[in-house]
Amino acid sequence: MGKPTGFMEYDRKTSTAVSPKERIKDFHEFHIPLSRKEQQEQGARCMECGVPFCQAGIMIEGMVSGCPLRNLIPEWNDLVYTGNWEQAYRRLIKTNNFPEFTSRVCPALCEAACTCGHYGDAVTAKENEHGIIEYAYEAGLALADPPKVRTGKRIAVIGSGPAGLAAADQLNKRGHLVTVYERDDRIGGLLMYGIPNMKLEKSVIDRKTGIMKEEGVEFITGVNVGRDVKAAKLLKEYDRIILACGAKNPRDIGAPGRDAKGIYFAVDYLSGVTKSLLDSKLADKKYIPTKGKHVVVIGGGDTGNDCVGTCLRLGAASVTQLEMMPKAPDTRAADNPWPEWPKVFKTDYGQEEAAAVFGHDPRVYQTTVKEFLKDKNGNLSSIVTVQLESRKDEKTGRMIMAEVSGSEKKIPADLALIAAGFLGTENYVAEAFGVSLDQRTNVQTKEGGYQTGAQNVFVCGDMRRGQSLVVWAIREGREAAAEVDLSLMGYTPI
Repeated sequence: MGKPTGFMEYDRKTSTAVSPKERIKDFHEFHIPLSRKEQQEQGARCMECGVPFCQAGIMIEGMVSGCPLRNLIPEWNDLVYTGNWEQAYRRLIKTNNFPEFTSRVCPALCEAACTCGHYGDAVTAKENEHGIIEYAYEAGLALADPPKVRTGKRIAVIGSGPAGLAAADQLNKRGHLVTVYERDDRIGGLLMYGIPNMKLEKSVIDRKTGIMKEEGVEFITGVNVGRDVKAAKLLKEYDRIILACGAKNPRDIGAPGRDAKGIYFAVDYLSGVTKSLLDSKLADKKYIPTKGKHVVVIGGGDTGNDCVGTCLRLGAASVTQLEMMPKAPDTRAADNPWPEWPKVFKTDYGQEEAAAVFGHDPRVYQTTVKEFLKDKNGNLSSIVTVQLESRKDEKTGRMIMAEVSGSEKKIPADLALIAAGFLGTENYVAEAFGVSLDQRTNVQTKEGGYQTGAQNVFVCGDMRRGQSLVVWAIREGREAAAEVDLSLMGYTPI
């Protein structure tokens, strides 16, 4: 521990965000990093605890506490403090293939479990990680390092999201010949088209996948496996297949009037905007128009927030975000103690921007859609909402969110974006490879593992565990890669 009193001497300090009204003028990342000296001071705040929950990645009362990748956080915090940035980078990449992604989009499970945050402010582990990886690129440390020896074994990874990329990276480093198939026109999956540019600049993805190409990973885009290419062909050509296609079945809203024009799934809206932005800087107009429209976002999670931020950048006249659940408390409840994930109220970047533009938080709690109303041309014109309350279901005995009679309210809406989560695997991929799905429509595997019931076919990421975080996808990809390597070689150093 380089600075035993660091957590007492230095206050928590994070990067500066460009003001909301200024940053909504474009789609660029909007945080200004700390100076290297300031970042080192933040590294000094790490207590190097005897039991570092920050890197535990364990389940406590049904919630994850600490980093699922089990990053060596106290080690690289100390190395940041002492200015040993190169060694910090070496320790960081031992457990995380893509710190350039997680340091931008991860909700920082590590910080929620930080001992320093028990009674005060957590260590800035996420921003320290960002400082380390960006230093590595600037200093020429994050260069391609192709494997010296090839095994001759061939592996196909279907899907280029964080799980597929992590599996491909690990197996390529082991010396196997890896080909990644992606149905979209660009590599990245969820990272490329599911996360807006202001959270993750796409040049960051291209920078890393460019290195992976130099190291020998082959990427094939614009190919929809299971439709454009038969599964039987791949099973014949490759020694192992890894399915990493995500959980892309969006959950729908079955309210009357759902067939109105102007209702879209959030993932389609976000991906269309990002593609147009990358292809033409929005000049081609090949995205769902938002300018001057009254937008209702249905869903209070991260995707809903991304929709809010994107709508503002495209000139929405108003934005309302419907959240089924009650507003979370401002501080931890007695039944939510540290180091559990804190179920407390937070305002994300999109909501902060909406408040700056419209003068109020866009979220309406304990509310859902009762009916979509159409004009004479079939276009969405307004939405009837209804309030919800927590109530015990008489049949099951479970607590549910039930409608409050007489609480209906009509709000204007030209555009509705459904951000209600995802239901699991797309059936055609599972059917093509002959893998079974469980009740949650995730691909079934052998207990505790990644191998499916189909010979030589493995699965990882959201396709196996359901909709989750990027950091979990990376862990799944790494663990699946180790299992694949073991099945091929009889042992694995991964």
